[in-house]
Amino acid sequence: MELKYTVTLIGILSDSHDAVGMIEKAVKVLNEQGVELVLACGDYISPFTVARFAKLNCKMVGVFGNNDGDKSTLKERFDEVGFGVTEGPLAMEISNKRVIIMHGYKNVEVTRAFVESLAEKEIYDIVIYGHTHHVDNRKIGKALVLNPGEVCGYLTGKSTVMVLDIEKMEAKVIEL
Repeated sequence: MELKYTVTLIGILSDSHDAVGMIEKAVKVLNEQGVELVLACGDYISPFTVARFAKLNCKMVGVFGNNDGDKSTLKERFDEVGFGVTEGPLAMEISNKRVIIMHGYKNVEVTRAFVESLAEKEIYDIVIYGHTHHVDNRKIGKALVLNPGEVCGYLTGKSTVMVLDIEKMEAKVIEL
């Protein structure tokens, strides 16, 4: 794995969909929680959102979602603030745990089946995804499977992020 980080508290977010006010709340909450790294599962949508994410007190690494429009400009803006965003899935090592992040694949059902298959293979300790807009926090075999829900709150009516304690292998959902 190319990316390696040694941290304890990780913020996880997805599906902000240009909801600037909710992005600002998410950043504020994650900063207050003292996260040392943020993993983002895509659907930022427009490059103007990067200025809000840039207020994080830590590095952010993410993948693109299916609704991200101008990916080249998004990538440029994220690079300018020292954050990395790329096509997913993205595998990395965090505090000696094998982690993969992705947005989704096709529809909700196929995404869930794909995620469950990844978890069952026991290649990764933690499988993190977005796209469905619904919170997922469970174990499949030895793998922790996480979906932080949606920052935007458009589909579920709840704006959420997650904080993962990677040493304890426990994640909590925080409603914004």
